[in-house]
Amino acid sequence: MQYISTRGAAPELNFEEAMLTGLARDGGLYVPKTLPQFDSKFIGSLSYLSYEEIAFKVMKPFVGEVFEEVEFKNIIHQSYSNFVHQSKAPLRQLSEKHYLLELYHGPTLAFKDFAMQLIGQLFRASLKKTGKRVTIIGATSGDTGSAAIEAFKGLEAVDVFILYPRGRVSEVQRRQMSTPSATNVHAISIDGDFDDCQKALKDLFNDLKFRDQVNLSGVNSINWARIMAQIVYYFSSYSSLNLGGKKVRFTVPTGNFGDIFAGYIAKKIGLPISKLIIATNQNDILHNALTSGEYARGIVNPSMSPSMDIQVSSNFERAIYYALSCDSSKVSQLFEDFGHTGSFKIQESTLINLLAHYSSGKVSEDETSETINNALKKYKVEVCPHTAVGLKVAEDNMCDEPMITLATAHPAKFFEAYESSTGKRPVMPKNLSNLFSKKERITELPNNLDAIKSVVLERI
Repeated sequence: MQYISTRGAAPELNFEEAMLTGLARDGGLYVPKTLPQFDSKFIGSLSYLSYEEIAFKVMKPFVGEVFEEVEFKNIIHQSYSNFVHQSKAPLRQLSEKHYLLELYHGPTLAFKDFAMQLIGQLFRASLKKTGKRVTIIGATSGDTGSAAIEAFKGLEAVDVFILYPRGRVSEVQRRQMSTPSATNVHAISIDGDFDDCQKALKDLFNDLKFRDQVNLSGVNSINWARIMAQIVYYFSSYSSLNLGGKKVRFTVPTGNFGDIFAGYIAKKIGLPISKLIIATNQNDILHNALTSGEYARGIVNPSMSPSMDIQVSSNFERAIYYALSCDSSKVSQLFEDFGHTGSFKIQESTLINLLAHYSSGKVSEDETSETINNALKKYKVEVCPHTAVGLKVAEDNMCDEPMITLATAHPAKFFEAYESSTGKRPVMPKNLSNLFSKKERITELPNNLDAIKSVVLERI
């Protein structure tokens, strides 16, 4: 399996090289050169397998021959050994046709653990073979950072720097990033919003001299390995329903588009998905793109669902790449223009291709709060604000086909929003019990590339 850049000018790499590289050197994102295809017999065979067994069967074609079968199976086992639910990603039935996919049973209580725990083990295995050391820099709106720090803390061959927007993550998210004592992980708060952090990250990758100097790697959803890992729970949840090949719909609360793009790849390789429904909060660049045909950066407005407070969705480039029939020259031109102007018009034919797979909905702050409360009363289930955004959009798009809504985080990570909506505190998991008594380590920086570089160079 080989990987190519969405912009067409970066070297072709194998899975391991693409994983360690992160962002392509031409500024694009890596995608498989060809996609494997799974038939109905293969999908039917997954029904009685464990999550780890499904993960191996779905991901192995993407990995190719980089890891031996036994080694890759062991990596998968290690990745999910510290999830607290036996099913890893259990499916809860809410109504006759509506299901909630619980993706928050990992060590940091968010769906990012599914990919980040795997990447941590993959990096560990790769770097042990080569003896190399890498510097990982990531940008987060909350959950990616804590998942990355949890996955890489204490790993000798890796230094991790996580950029997050000061004052725009929940208290639990911040403490999960700032309280680990391992000296190889660093939480850096930036004066700005998530898009500022993400732009700084891409600028660091595009500074090829700095990139090579520190052996830079990335674990944001720009990294294909993140997408690959997230494809698995689309297959596992579908298999749980035993639908016999009938189609299903997924609603996904998403800001950076990686989680729902994984669903698109699942559909492309054979999973019977009729529609992928994007659920956004008031930061609605994705909803606006599909309804108006214009992809335009706006002002990030803080919300009770901060992990979706994003106005530049990096994985949307992958979606556009496939909607343009893999025409890398057109992709390159569009996103170069976007870098200069902050917007581009989606051609009618491209929009038609997108709408063949995606639809969308937007949820206000009041609606989010109301849905958190309604979920508790109607379904007897506690949900985080991001999951509530998904539930509201799913309920607005129900039809005869089964609907699976992705529950992206445990409500305890956003207890402030939950309490303000319900008047109650969510049940606090054991691994949060001493979080508030630990000492925090945070480096505060301005939104300045040279300041970030200086800290990285000083500490690696």
